[in-house]
Amino acid sequence: MFPFILTDEQKKLRDEARALSNWVPKEMILDMDAEKIQFPKEYLVEAGKRNLLGIRLPKKYGGRGLGWVENAIVAEEVGVCSYSLACLWGVGADIVCDAIVSFGSEELKQEIVVPLLKGEVYAAEGLTEPRGGSDFFGATTRAKKDGTDWIINGQKRFIVGAEGADWFLVYAVTNPDGPAHRRLTAFMVPRSEGVETRYIYGLMGVRGGGAGRLILTDVRVPDRYIVGTLNNGVEVFMRMMIPERLGTAAMTVGAVRPAIEIATNYTARRKAFGQFINRFQAVGFKVADSVMRLDAARALVYATCLAIDTGKASPGQVRRMISESKKFVTETAWDIANDCMQVMGGIGYTDIYPLERIVRDIRLSMIWVGTNEVMQLIIQTEWYKEFLKKTADEPESRNVEADARNADETEEKVFE
Repeated sequence: MFPFILTDEQKKLRDEARALSNWVPKEMILDMDAEKIQFPKEYLVEAGKRNLLGIRLPKKYGGRGLGWVENAIVAEEVGVCSYSLACLWGVGADIVCDAIVSFGSEELKQEIVVPLLKGEVYAAEGLTEPRGGSDFFGATTRAKKDGTDWIINGQKRFIVGAEGADWFLVYAVTNPDGPAHRRLTAFMVPRSEGVETRYIYGLMGVRGGGAGRLILTDVRVPDRYIVGTLNNGVEVFMRMMIPERLGTAAMTVGAVRPAIEIATNYTARRKAFGQFINRFQAVGFKVADSVMRLDAARALVYATCLAIDTGKASPGQVRRMISESKKFVTETAWDIANDCMQVMGGIGYTDIYPLERIVRDIRLSMIWVGTNEVMQLIIQTEWYKEFLKKTADEPESRNVEADARNADETEEKVFE
């Protein structure tokens, strides 16, 4: 953490989140990784009791009413003990509830958000379909109007928390002949007749979070379960990408932090060739680089959080920084985890230490909630728009291009 930038209130919140992380029984973590536990409801119940769900959501619905900086503080500490638990912590209370609070009716907020933030019910998000991952707008799940209800048919997969969810945020095609960004509508779907979940995946890591397939067969939902407006699911989706991607970045910082701590402790005690191995630059430099990279990753997360909290950054700049945070943090965490395993040698590859689980868990972070290749595309798009647009609210910076000795030889600057 960066305690020197935290207020006393933020430090207190950090300590609360750390206490929750310390509460988690070792057996829960091991049983989740062994898939003896498919969905740890008791964890969400405990988080709800401690008022640590919905950090950014209004107090009147049971949240803390705080900002993104505070959310990142909690997400990092939650990520420390288990990446799977961090995912469950974020999906329902940080993503689905955000959608309902931002776009849903007051009735939905009372029916879903209030009990969820108490840890009494759980919600999952239905994005990915069997035929496509990144091609979100090519979804084939359909919702057809039937009186005042909608009949939904289709499948979603890789749904975190599918096994334990009471509610699902589902995107379905309601305007099949419309343009891609006006085809979908977001619905809240309760676990009811026609809703089936299957826990079928043998995941490499991030186990025990109930990730499964969601099968919807003639599921009837009333008009009032629409989140947002008809055929405008894109608005909900774009909003949800903020907590999905920035939340992932923050909790990944926490998930990889123990790798550095374990490697530091080990290399400061382990001896070879008559001295502690942290004295060897091949070892100590890897740990030093890991610390440096983690600090840089956390700094980018906090800068992005401040960009949102202050409201002073443009939407495009926020979108770029969120994508940068997700890509940079997850790739950096992957390098850190592997370097920490490397300096510990063979013992790091065993289950004597949890490094092997951390490596398995971190690998997913570069794939989900938008692959890092998609993040690159967003960064590229937003940066060019931002750079090429003249801003009138600040003085123009020096044109260093003109400082070249022969900058005036314009005939040499050929662009076509």
